Amino acid sequence: MTSTTLTPAVPAPDPAGAPADGSAQPPAVVFVHGMRTSGAIWERQVEHVRALGHDAVAVDLPAHGARAHERFTLDRSFEVLDEAAASFGPGRRVALVGLSLGGYTSLAWAARRPANLAGVVAAACTSDPKGKPVALYRDVARLVVAGGGAVGRGARWAARTSGAAWSAITRAGRSLPGGGASSHALAGPGDAGAAHRPAAPGWHVVTDALTQLAGRSWLAHVRDVDVPVWLVNGARDHMRLDEQRYLAAAADAALVVVPRAGHDVNSEAPEAFNRVLGRALADFGRGRGARLGA
Repeated sequence: MTSTTLTPAVPAPDPAGAPADGSAQPPAVVFVHGMRTSGAIWERQVEHVRALGHDAVAVDLPAHGARAHERFTLDRSFEVLDEAAASFGPGRRVALVGLSLGGYTSLAWAARRPANLAGVVAAACTSDPKGKPVALYRDVARLVVAGGGAVGRGARWAARTSGAAWSAITRAGRSLPGGGASSHALAGPGDAGAAHRPAAPGWHVVTDALTQLAGRSWLAHVRDVDVPVWLVNGARDHMRLDEQRYLAAAADAALVVVPRAGHDVNSEAPEAFNRVLGRALADFGRGRGARLGA
């Protein structure tokens, strides 16, 4: 288990000359976005890993993007990841890269020990989503849904003060410069460009997601993961609360903190995040197989 600051990138393994068997190729990459965004937030990262020789896809979770008509559940999210991993062909090793809600989902999926998993990059998701602050934030979101978007001043104050760190989850991905449209940015009534942009997923997504997350211990999921885990946080991210506990819980882990970045680390510091991503994929490609000790 290691903790590190950014250093020059280590190039990914050269796929040239690799056998046709998918297990010997560089791992394919599945990107998993945060809450109330879409797979489009990963555009720069998808381009980067493809340039390194990795196949890649950015999925839309239920209730987001192309799956906006679905309700969010972890079980359905696992099916989406199953389908994405299978899309690369039998035997192909796969790495997951998840941000915020996508990071929690990726860790939970990895804890099921799916075949051919090479490793996980879990960004902005090292604070366990449990306890009264999360429940309160979820309940205020339910009031927003029930009240058509309006809640009392006291409820809004409670959400801000008791759920401040968890509100970052609902913002994930929307700080991407020029990426508001592709990330389902919120469009207020006075926004001149609102008619040309898809609306953000509604607050029901927040209630559904926090209901699914609340009460579960992602530290337990981290302990169950049997492939390398890279934890990546922005230095200014409130969701770093338990990063040292997550690092200690994993059997094979690294922690990287990106200076001057916040919760949306992949979009706030894309070049730095891409360097970390290249290092992680090189680490996953060291031939250890889908199980530690293999």
